[in-house]
Amino acid sequence: MNDNENIPELMADIGARARAAAVELANASAERKHAALISAAEAVWKNRSAIIEANAKDMEFGREKGLSDSMMDRLMLDEDRIRGMVDGLRSVAEQADPVGEVIADWDQPSGLNIQRVRTPLGVIGVIYESRPNVTADAGALCLKAGNAVILRGGSEGFHSSRAIHVCLQKGLRDAGLPEDAVQLVPTRDRAAVREMLTMTDTIDVIVPRGGKGLVGLVQKEARVPVFAHLEGIVHIYIDAEADPEKALKVVLNAKTRRTGICGAAECLLIHEKAAATIGQGVIRALIDAGVEVRADKTLQAIPGTQAAQEDDWGREYLDMIVAARSVSGVEAAMDHIRQYGSGHTDCILTENPQTAAQFLNGLDSAILMHNASTQFADGGEFGMGAEIGIATGKLHARGPVGAAQLTSFKYIVRGDGTVRG
Repeated sequence: MNDNENIPELMADIGARARAAAVELANASAERKHAALISAAEAVWKNRSAIIEANAKDMEFGREKGLSDSMMDRLMLDEDRIRGMVDGLRSVAEQADPVGEVIADWDQPSGLNIQRVRTPLGVIGVIYESRPNVTADAGALCLKAGNAVILRGGSEGFHSSRAIHVCLQKGLRDAGLPEDAVQLVPTRDRAAVREMLTMTDTIDVIVPRGGKGLVGLVQKEARVPVFAHLEGIVHIYIDAEADPEKALKVVLNAKTRRTGICGAAECLLIHEKAAATIGQGVIRALIDAGVEVRADKTLQAIPGTQAAQEDDWGREYLDMIVAARSVSGVEAAMDHIRQYGSGHTDCILTENPQTAAQFLNGLDSAILMHNASTQFADGGEFGMGAEIGIATGKLHARGPVGAAQLTSFKYIVRGDGTVRG
């Protein structure tokens, strides 16, 4: 569908159907939601060859568009990645149902009993780029939390997302839940995105997941509240008291395991006292692994590095490139992160517990790590089954957004003919 005239009408219809499904879903039993997710997981695995076939069309489209290697990696689905998707669906299915959970319960001197209880948010709009597995993750998490969801995937992953969406709808049908609970916008037209951003009557929250351009557009134009997932400008600070072996292992994994994910390390900050020892070892290992290291003046003494430019600080490469800078200590590292970071994930490598505490308490990123790879910045790795994104804002949801973060709460107040004096 490319007829602009029909986009507002199309989106209004999708929104109205999502709103009606959300009402039904809010009262669906935990058992039916579990059944829908297990059935969807089985359908994804059973239809894996059809999904891979659809993905081949998207890969072709991506090549024609001239997507970068890291973007092509995000787009690509093979049997292993489909197995990961299936595991994610099953994992979300097996989690405790957040809806109806009593978060707090207390009695007042007036005789009232008050409970704070988790409730669904309603209808969630998810706008994402390239990664087709988000179709499964976002669909599953929204469903688990009793929300209807409108998915608008990137034009690159159009066919893959459709093939996955068919499986999610089969799960809903099998469990006797409304198919409109998980809808996929059936057009590549960007007008659909702009339409979603103003659907205040039918969408309760928008979750953008993608590059700076997409998130910036959403934040600027949305009339609907937004859980922003900003860039992953991820820093690792190597302290003078870091363990050389741990530093080598963690930095290599954080940079090279998968360069195209938001938890990949983008900047190394190395204590000046460790520059010629641990720093040199780590940088040489990165270069040997095929990483281009863009270093400041001090670290350029290490053979094989390239000179960093001013715009290398605060940059998300999503590629086999890392910036590296020498700093005078933990305070200077924290100042650099405050200036250039994106509030996503930052890490310290040190054996000194006081220095670690200073870093962890002094910074305000959504995720702070000590002696661990930043590639763990992921809802699945946090035991949430999957995530809809990493929220870098400070209101409502922060860090990995799992099913529990896709709920709000209400107060239930019980009396016995109780009146206020």
